[in-house]
Amino acid sequence: MSYTAPVKDMLFVMKELAGLDQVAALPGFEEAGYETAQAVLEEAAKFNGEVLAPLNRAGDQNPSTWRDGVVTTPPGFKQAFRQFSEAGWQGVIHPQEYEGQGLPKLIATACTEMLNASNLSFALCPLLTDGAIEAILTAGSEAQRKLFVSKMISGAWTGTMNLTEPQAGSDLAMVRTRAEPQGDGVYKLFGTKIFITYGEHDMAENIVHLVLARLPDAPEGVKGISLFIVPKFLVDAQGALGERNDVHCVSIEHKLGIKASPTAVLQFGDQGGATGYLIGEENRGLEYMFIMMNAARFAVGMQGVALADRAYQKAVAYARDRVQSRPVDGSSKAAVAIIEHPDVRRMLFTMRALTEAARALAYAGAAAADHGHRATDQAVRAQQQGVYEFLVPIIKGWSTELSVEVASLGVQVHGGMGFIEETGAAQYYRDARILPIYEGTTAIQANDLIGRKTLRDGGATARSILQQVAATVELLQARNEPAAEAMAKHLARGHDALESVVAYVLANFKSDPNAVFAGSVPYLKLAGVVLGGWQMARALLVAFEKQAEDRAFYTAKIATAHFYADHVLSQARGLEASITSANGSQGMLALDSALL
Repeated sequence: MSYTAPVKDMLFVMKELAGLDQVAALPGFEEAGYETAQAVLEEAAKFNGEVLAPLNRAGDQNPSTWRDGVVTTPPGFKQAFRQFSEAGWQGVIHPQEYEGQGLPKLIATACTEMLNASNLSFALCPLLTDGAIEAILTAGSEAQRKLFVSKMISGAWTGTMNLTEPQAGSDLAMVRTRAEPQGDGVYKLFGTKIFITYGEHDMAENIVHLVLARLPDAPEGVKGISLFIVPKFLVDAQGALGERNDVHCVSIEHKLGIKASPTAVLQFGDQGGATGYLIGEENRGLEYMFIMMNAARFAVGMQGVALADRAYQKAVAYARDRVQSRPVDGSSKAAVAIIEHPDVRRMLFTMRALTEAARALAYAGAAAADHGHRATDQAVRAQQQGVYEFLVPIIKGWSTELSVEVASLGVQVHGGMGFIEETGAAQYYRDARILPIYEGTTAIQANDLIGRKTLRDGGATARSILQQVAATVELLQARNEPAAEAMAKHLARGHDALESVVAYVLANFKSDPNAVFAGSVPYLKLAGVVLGGWQMARALLVAFEKQAEDRAFYTAKIATAHFYADHVLSQARGLEASITSANGSQGMLALDSALL
C-alpha cells in the first residue's frame, strides 16, 4: 500500500492546538495563514504520496551500494531528488533572501512528517541538509552564507554533519580529527568520521560536509573543538566546482533498517589534507554544531511520528481486509475481519492514540519555536524559546521510542504475516529501531531534559507548562461527558505525577545524582505521556464543541482521546513510582556490575 498523508488531522492540530492563526500574526508570516497551510500540505501530500512513497519498499529491497569510493542510491532516488528540489521542498523553512520560502516551522513540520512517512531513507538527505543550512546561516560568515546556502536550498548541493569517530561515539570530547592552519584562512583536515548519513551519494553535484576537528593548540575536551566546511568538490568564489577535495568514502554500513540511506565512513586527508574553512570562531565548534543537532533532534522526533503513522495506516488497512475467526460475543457465526476483535482494536487504538498525541506535541513545539524567533515582545520570545527547548528532548526521545512500539504493534496486527518481509510491515519496525539511537540516544535526551532543561532554570519552564495542564484539567472538570471525566481524572493524576518528579529531580540532584539519572528515561517518558495527554485533552475539548460540524471526524477524536486517557495516561503513576524509588546506589546500582 502507498501512503496517504493525514492532511485533515494535521490541519486540525495546526489550527486548534498549535495556534496557526497566532503564528500567522507574527512579523514575516502574514501570508502563512490557514489557506496557505492547506495549499502547501495538500501539494506536499500529493508529491510524497505519488513520487516518494512508491520508492520506499524498493529502496529497502535494493539498498544504496558502494564500489571503489562511489555510492549509487537505489533506482529512482536521483530522479526523485531532482523533483523534490525543483519543487522547492528543501527551502520551505529557509529565508527568502537565499531563495527559500520562509514559511513558519509549524507548516514545515507537517511537510517534514509527510516526507519521512513516505520514505524515511530518502528524507534523511534533506534532514541533514536542513541542519547544515541552519548552522551556516547562524554561525557562518556572510561570504559562506552567500556561497553555500542558496546552492543547498536549490538541491544542487547537499549537506552532512560529521561528528562521530571510531573511538568517539557520543563522547565528543574524544574527537581526534585534526585541522592544520595553512596561513591564508584555509585549513587542512586529517581524520576518520563514521556513521555519516549521505556522506557520499549520486543525487547532487556537491556535498558540503560540516566537520568537527581540533586545531594544533586546541585545549582538551569539548572546549577545543572547531567546526569546518569541507566540500566534496572545491568551489571558487562564484560557486563553480573545481577539483575533488581530499575526502573520500571508504565504505558504507550494512544496517538493520533505513537501508536505502547510505551511511558512510569518510576519510579526510589521505592525499595531503582535505581543504576546509573555519565556521565562526576557533574552539566553538560544538556550540555551532548543536545548532544542527537541535534541528536534527526535532526532525528525528518527527521521523518517529511519521513512521508511527505509516505503520498504523498499514496495520488498519490489513485489519479491515484480513478475515479470521468468529467474534467472541457470538454476533456472527461466520469469520469476520480481524478489526472486529477486541484485542486488535486495542492495538490499533494504541497505535492511533500514541501517534496523534506525539504529532500534537511536536506541532505545539514547532509553534513555540516560531514565537521564540518572531514574537515582537522580547519576554514572550524568551519564554516561548524556553518552552521549545524544553520540549525538544521529549519530542525526540518519546516520539522515537513510541515509534518502535507502534511499529511492533503493526507487525503484531499482521500476525505471522507481519514477520514475513513481503507484507512490508517489518520494514517499518526495522527502520524505526534506529530512531531512539541516532542524533543522541534516548538516555542522552533524558540527561539533557534533566540537566539543561529542568535544573538550569530551577524547574521554572516545567512548572509553567504544568500550570497550563492544570488549567486544561479544570475545563474538563466542568463537563459531564464520560470522555471528559476520564481525561480529567487521568490528566490530573498525570499532572501531579510529573509535578512530583520535577520536584524530586530538583531536590535530589546534588545529594544523589545517580538516583536522579537512574530515572532519567522514565522521567522523559512520563513527560511525553502527560504532555501528549494534555494535547489530547485540548483536542477533546475542541471536538465536543465542533462535533456537529463533522460528526465522523470529531467522534473519532473523542474516542481516541478517551482511549488515551484510560490506556496511556493511566501509566503516569507507575512511571512516577519507578523514578522516585530509583534510589541510586541503594537500587539498581547496588549490584556489582560484574554480577550483571
